[in-house]
Amino acid sequence: MHTATADFSMTQARERFQALLGQHERIVFKVARMYCRQDEDRRDLVQEIAIQAWRSFRRYDPARAFSTWLYRVALNVAISQARNFGQRQRHLVPLDEAAHAIADERATPMPHEADERLRALQGCIDELAPLDRALMLLYLEERSHAEIAEVLGIGASNVATKINRLKQRIRMRLTQA
Repeated sequence: MHTATADFSMTQARERFQALLGQHERIVFKVARMYCRQDEDRRDLVQEIAIQAWRSFRRYDPARAFSTWLYRVALNVAISQARNFGQRQRHLVPLDEAAHAIADERATPMPHEADERLRALQGCIDELAPLDRALMLLYLEERSHAEIAEVLGIGASNVATKINRLKQRIRMRLTQA
């Protein structure tokens, strides 16, 4: 009988998790889009985030916002993968840059001026350290400093300082381009 209760409880937890994840799936996709440029890499990251979120779900406190908790899990997974990717990249020999340029031209249509500005901004964000990228994602999502601080595990005043510095860096980079 105890096993049946445990199975029922596990089923309830799985259903609750799936419902919450379904309601907040945009968070997972946004994080994956911020950290991965290739569709296959994005799919892998989305899957890994979902797996890690399920593994951590028993530690989720329902008194807190699920979206904040999910951002924290998703960003931790993405940052971890970005660091692992960076370590692997040091051991790889790069392909011919001209081949990359040709592939990029074929893959993307000619941009309009607004698209170019967005692409330049995305390029600046892509160059940020993984934690700074997470900070910018949350900032661009118009999350409060308190929520960003909770997700990233830093102080709210530190969030404000970091955001201002990042905005200045990006602004300078975009004016130089």
